Amino acid sequence: MTTTPIIDGIHLHARLATLAAIGAIDGGGCARLALTDEDKAGRDLVVGWMRELGLAITIDAIGNVFGLRRGRLDGPPVMTGSHIDTVRTGGRFDGNYGVLAGLEVCRALDAAGVVTRHPLCVAFFTNEEGARFQPDMLGSLVHAGGLTLQEAYAATDPDGVRLGDELSRIGYRGPAAPGTVRPRAFVELHIEQGPVLEEAGITIGAVTGVQGISWHEFIVSGVSAHAGTTPMRLRHDAGYVAGATATFVRQITRDMGGAQVGTVGVSELRPNLINVIANRARFTVDLRNTDELLLQQAENHVFAFIDETALSEGVSIEKRRLARFEPVDFDPAMIGRIERLAQARGLSTLRLPSGAGHDAQMMARLCPTGMIFVPSAKGLSHNVAEYTAPADLEAGAAVLLDVLLALAEE
Repeated sequence: MTTTPIIDGIHLHARLATLAAIGAIDGGGCARLALTDEDKAGRDLVVGWMRELGLAITIDAIGNVFGLRRGRLDGPPVMTGSHIDTVRTGGRFDGNYGVLAGLEVCRALDAAGVVTRHPLCVAFFTNEEGARFQPDMLGSLVHAGGLTLQEAYAATDPDGVRLGDELSRIGYRGPAAPGTVRPRAFVELHIEQGPVLEEAGITIGAVTGVQGISWHEFIVSGVSAHAGTTPMRLRHDAGYVAGATATFVRQITRDMGGAQVGTVGVSELRPNLINVIANRARFTVDLRNTDELLLQQAENHVFAFIDETALSEGVSIEKRRLARFEPVDFDPAMIGRIERLAQARGLSTLRLPSGAGHDAQMMARLCPTGMIFVPSAKGLSHNVAEYTAPADLEAGAAVLLDVLLALAEE
């Protein structure tokens, strides 16, 4: 006998807190960089929860983990999930919420005695954040065929440690070939990580797509000299080029307007002394836009500015691309389904694009894909103060339940 499945909010919040305790940092946040000991401990915990639910576990060669719940029929599953790695100063909800809510959907179906027509699968992907290894969304990109295993294994962190070696070290270099678990549909539940839903007083975001992302690293080589005795006209100042670029990136976003955003997130000078002109600067530029042509335009403006400024300052530039993804549009039918099912629960909805990258943008290469957002307090994420109200977390999980159940019964 079956009953109506219901998300257990208390259980969801408890599991979020338990996972957040691994890699906990001051202020209530988490530091579980990909493939660290903390990441291994988090993986072991979540895999244990999957086994408690009777899910069949598959681990692939890039460390992506899939927990399969059998359906009445065999075949491709309806998949949900996200990631459990964090940035160095991360919160407790980014990524983790989507994975644990997926497990709560399985618990709710078990408690109600529901066996879906098609299988369900809860996944978490390796190195989504890109905080330790680039590119970001690395595990799902390999799964979708956009990056080879050899390229992924060769990625190094700032200390020169290879991703492939770390994957083996923590015991998550699995036997399955990437792409083995191929879904019939994919739905990712996530906190918004921005202020739009909270500002509008909306509970559920039906995500229309993901912005294109351009990450580049620049290394400027100049000449160290005395800060007091070297005339400005005779300087070859690497720090000046870095600072001027940061200002220009902000200016180009103002000039272009619309959805264009830009950030200089890393900025390092050498020798980093108050009275010495910098002979080396390393900085990154993060550009994003929902329109590919406009994103290319922003890139061209920034690259041209850096080249011109370096030439006038008499310094040399090295450029390295860290990640580059075109904008992704999600499946219109999936967007509409999320919207309708949320409204059927009496929840307010808003269609909006995602400003952050997500595994869903890679999965969209394989199958109909959608995302559900819930509000982030003050728009904060990648911040220890990241917070989403319990009622909003439960509402998002309930909509995920409805969407997955509908897809799995088709």
